[in-house]
Amino acid sequence: MEREIITTADGSKTIQIKDWQEQYHSKHGAIQEAYHVFIDSGLNLFKNRELAVLEIGLGTGLNAFITLIEALKRNLTINYIGVEAFPVSNDELSQLNYLEELNAVSLKNEFNLIHNAPWEEQIEISADFKIQKEKKFFKEIDIINSIDLIYFDAFGARVQPELWTVEIFSIMFAALKSGGYLVTYAAKGSVRRAMLEVGFLVEKLPGPPGKREMLRARKA
Repeated sequence: MEREIITTADGSKTIQIKDWQEQYHSKHGAIQEAYHVFIDSGLNLFKNRELAVLEIGLGTGLNAFITLIEALKRNLTINYIGVEAFPVSNDELSQLNYLEELNAVSLKNEFNLIHNAPWEEQIEISADFKIQKEKKFFKEIDIINSIDLIYFDAFGARVQPELWTVEIFSIMFAALKSGGYLVTYAAKGSVRRAMLEVGFLVEKLPGPPGKREMLRARKA
């Protein structure tokens, strides 16, 4: 499918799949969405501890990089797992402007290390951030009771409904520790019902720019 780099409303870039009219991040602001959904509604729940984070849809690496930036502010040591079946190309990555838009040019080496890290191997990016990238489909995840926080950032249910099912959320539920959270930009009724069916406690939160609501789920 044809892909292109677009500039979103906050000035940050993302990748758009033209055939689907679907973006890796919100066209209303890639960085704004990442902060609102995954940092403000997810990472902010934790501080002063070691934290295991699982990202469903590593994509451009924006969420991972922002988590690295924000971990220091919360005294967090992050063990990050990013699952991605179809990695973004180096050519596409070179056209993204996250370092500049985040005022994080001083962390260029860390940004590049995230993307150049070998797959299926945990790599230390900084003293407070380790990442393991796993090239697999979401249904192949076999993590059990090990994750504190899930960033669920798959393509939307409009184009890939198979990623928002009871089957997938059962895998997410199993991966989380008791008391762990899953956050996502999605708010569809079918998504919420699938989460509830597998045992999540689900709440609606105000959504990022361009969306009225989003969901946060907890494993009791």
